[in-house]
Amino acid sequence: MLRNKRGMEMVQVAILIAIAITLGLIFRTQITQFVSNTLADLNA
Repeated sequence: MLRNKRGMEMVQVAILIAIAITLGLIFRTQITQFVSNTLADLNA
């Protein structure tokens, strides 16, 4: 029973990581622009 739970948790973690990577790839330009603008504002 414990082994099955641990396997399911690993699957959930893998799915969450895949979703995060996919969102990062989709919104890559927006994320890069946001970080650049934020750093430029901090340096100004």
